[in-house]
Amino acid sequence: MCLAIPGKIVELDRNAAHLGTVEVAGVRRKVDLGLLQEDMPVAGDWVLIHVGFAMTKISEQDALEQMNLLQMLGEAEQAMQEVRGYGIDESGGEHGQEHSRPN
Repeated sequence: MCLAIPGKIVELDRNAAHLGTVEVAGVRRKVDLGLLQEDMPVAGDWVLIHVGFAMTKISEQDALEQMNLLQMLGEAEQAMQEVRGYGIDESGGEHGQEHSRPN
Protein backbone atom coordinates (compact mmCIF):
# COMPACT_ATOMS: atom_id res chain seq x y z
CA MET A 1 0.00 0.00 0.00
CA CYS A 2 1.26 3.49 -0.82
CA LEU A 3 0.97 5.83 2.12
CA ALA A 4 0.72 9.59 2.27
CA ILE A 5 2.00 10.54 5.70
CA PRO A 6 1.39 13.86 7.44
CA GLY A 7 4.47 15.68 8.68
CA LYS A 8 5.11 19.08 10.21
CA ILE A 9 7.76 21.29 8.64
CA VAL A 10 10.18 22.13 11.45
CA GLU A 11 12.97 23.75 9.44
CA LEU A 12 13.80 24.88 5.92
CA ASP A 13 17.25 24.14 4.53
CA ARG A 14 19.16 27.40 4.08
CA ASN A 15 21.54 25.84 1.53
CA ALA A 16 18.92 24.06 -0.59
CA ALA A 17 15.63 25.94 -0.98
CA HIS A 18 13.80 22.80 -2.13
CA LEU A 19 14.57 20.85 1.08
CA GLY A 20 12.95 21.00 4.48
CA THR A 21 12.99 18.97 7.66
CA VAL A 22 9.69 17.38 8.66
CA GLU A 23 8.74 15.69 11.89
CA VAL A 24 6.46 12.67 11.96
CA ALA A 25 5.72 11.26 15.41
CA GLY A 26 9.12 12.34 16.74
CA VAL A 27 11.11 11.19 13.70
CA ARG A 28 12.78 13.95 11.68
CA ARG A 29 13.78 13.60 8.04
CA LYS A 30 14.62 15.91 5.18
CA VAL A 31 12.04 15.94 2.39
CA ASP A 32 11.96 17.50 -1.03
CA LEU A 33 9.58 20.48 -1.18
CA GLY A 34 10.07 21.10 -4.89
CA LEU A 35 6.58 19.94 -5.86
CA LEU A 36 5.13 22.77 -3.75
CA GLN A 37 7.00 25.65 -5.38
CA GLU A 38 3.74 27.46 -6.20
CA ASP A 39 2.74 27.47 -2.51
CA MET A 40 6.02 26.80 -0.68
CA PRO A 41 5.50 25.71 2.91
CA VAL A 42 7.11 27.46 5.85
CA ALA A 43 8.15 26.18 9.27
CA GLY A 44 5.01 25.15 11.15
CA ASP A 45 3.05 24.07 8.06
CA TRP A 46 1.80 20.51 7.69
CA VAL A 47 2.32 18.52 4.50
CA LEU A 48 1.44 15.08 3.18
CA ILE A 49 4.63 13.28 2.25
CA HIS A 50 5.33 10.21 0.15
CA VAL A 51 8.71 8.61 -0.58
CA GLY A 52 10.57 11.72 0.54
CA PHE A 53 8.49 14.30 -1.34
CA ALA A 54 5.99 16.76 0.12
CA MET A 55 2.93 16.31 -2.08
CA THR A 56 0.51 18.90 -0.71
CA LYS A 57 -0.02 21.26 2.23
CA ILE A 58 -2.75 20.30 4.71
CA SER A 59 -4.20 21.70 7.93
CA GLU A 60 -3.06 20.49 11.35
CA GLN A 61 -6.53 19.05 11.91
CA ASP A 62 -6.34 17.08 8.65
CA ALA A 63 -2.87 15.84 9.66
CA LEU A 64 -4.12 14.56 13.02
CA GLU A 65 -7.12 12.90 11.38
CA GLN A 66 -4.82 11.22 8.81
CA MET A 67 -2.56 9.82 11.58
CA ASN A 68 -5.59 8.59 13.52
CA LEU A 69 -6.89 6.90 10.38
CA LEU A 70 -3.52 5.22 9.79
CA GLN A 71 -3.58 3.95 13.40
CA MET A 72 -7.15 2.64 13.08
CA LEU A 73 -6.21 0.81 9.87
CA GLY A 74 -3.12 -0.67 11.52
CA GLU A 75 -0.85 1.18 9.09
CA ALA A 76 0.88 3.54 11.54
CA GLU A 77 3.98 1.33 11.91
CA GLN A 78 4.28 0.91 8.15
CA ALA A 79 4.06 4.69 7.82
CA MET A 80 6.88 5.13 10.34
CA GLN A 81 9.02 2.57 8.48
CA GLU A 82 8.45 4.56 5.30
CA VAL A 83 9.56 7.77 7.03
CA ARG A 84 12.66 6.06 8.43
CA GLY A 85 13.49 4.75 4.95
CA TYR A 86 13.55 8.08 3.13
CA GLY A 87 16.68 8.54 1.04
CA ILE A 88 17.80 11.78 2.74
CA ASP A 89 18.56 11.55 6.44
CA GLU A 90 18.71 14.39 8.95
CA SER A 91 22.35 15.10 8.10
CA GLY A 92 21.57 15.32 4.38
CA GLY A 93 23.35 12.07 3.50
CA GLU A 94 21.86 9.43 1.21
CA HIS A 95 21.01 5.94 2.47
CA GLY A 96 19.02 2.99 1.21
CA GLN A 97 15.40 2.07 1.84
CA GLU A 98 14.76 0.32 5.14
CA HIS A 99 12.08 -2.32 4.82
CA SER A 100 12.50 -3.90 8.22
CA ARG A 101 14.46 -3.19 11.34
CA PRO A 102 16.30 -5.84 13.36
CA ASN A 103 15.15 -6.31 16.94
